[in-house]
Amino acid sequence: MFSVLPSALLALADGTVFEGVAIGADGHTVGEVVFNTALTGYQEILTDPSYCQQIVTLTYPHIGNVGVNDEDVESGAVQAAGLIIKDLPILHSNFRATRSLGDYLREQGVVAIAGIDTRALTRRLREHGAQNGAIVALSAGQTVTAALRQEAVALARSAPSMAGLDLAQTVTTPKAYEWTQTEWRLRRDDVRPGYGELSQPRRHVVAYDFGVKRNILRMLAERGCRVTVVPARTSAAEVLALQPDGVFLSNGPGDPQPCDYAIAAAAEIVGRGVPTFGICLGHQILALASGARTFKMKCGHHGANHPVKDLDTGRVSITSQNHGFAVDAQSLPPNLRATHVSLFDGTLQGIARTDRPAFGFQGHPEASPGPHDVAYLFDRFVALMDQAR
Repeated sequence: MFSVLPSALLALADGTVFEGVAIGADGHTVGEVVFNTALTGYQEILTDPSYCQQIVTLTYPHIGNVGVNDEDVESGAVQAAGLIIKDLPILHSNFRATRSLGDYLREQGVVAIAGIDTRALTRRLREHGAQNGAIVALSAGQTVTAALRQEAVALARSAPSMAGLDLAQTVTTPKAYEWTQTEWRLRRDDVRPGYGELSQPRRHVVAYDFGVKRNILRMLAERGCRVTVVPARTSAAEVLALQPDGVFLSNGPGDPQPCDYAIAAAAEIVGRGVPTFGICLGHQILALASGARTFKMKCGHHGANHPVKDLDTGRVSITSQNHGFAVDAQSLPPNLRATHVSLFDGTLQGIARTDRPAFGFQGHPEASPGPHDVAYLFDRFVALMDQAR
């Protein structure tokens, strides 16, 4: 298969160049190159807004074997800047599939490369840290030259640093909307597979969209929450006017520190005693709003196999992760306590306010893709709202 595909280049800002084949759209793309160790869920990964302006390397070698369907998307389009894989199977097979991964990438205009040594690339990123890169997909019949390699490296070096980038405003919804869809089931009451619909809401949650994944909203709706999703720059006054039982701070891409509008809103909402739950970027915004600090990680956490310890119970959960920034555990003020830590590198994974009903978690507890070990955090949020009422 690879012999009939056009050539492609992956260049890193340090000058490293890999040669492979183009499996997506023509042209080029730039972004921060990261690696993800999940074995499944490539469609969810591609459509996760937290990957905005990042080129994703999937370490599992065979990607695309189950094709693509119309239900397993976490947003309205592919959000990742590009895709890097080892092998694209010739055939895909799954009863839910509607098209191949290659067709989907071309349909979405995503530049992607296959046929490179993803193990060597991952080792470089792990040892030297995430760095900017570029994928250049050549036209059919075009050959790789020294000049093209130099151009690819120059493109990689032209990409902006992720540090200091406020990308929440790039991926957020332009206007507020209501969400009532519940989780997917293989067999629903009508015997068919699909998503459900919330019929009797018992709570009202306002969710800040910093790059929210749809399955997060479904898990809230599954627990009886009618969700009003609002843009990232929505003021605390506007949210409080909706009289929510709780406020959710979503995941999202980029550096949390430039999101001063979100930090200020979160500080006011938490200060009013409204039950608040933040994940990923929302967790970091909650920490900054409470007086802690964040920092850029060497290569971040991206995968679905990360062990995290709950400091309150001693329970160890396998979690889904996608973040390049973290909360500095040494910076926690007296009103914040650590609740979870990563057993990979000891970084902070969870926080809770000691004076307000608010907590955050660094990973993605909705686990799309990934294990469901920390879904109990949604139950904890629901319990906080019920107690407050």
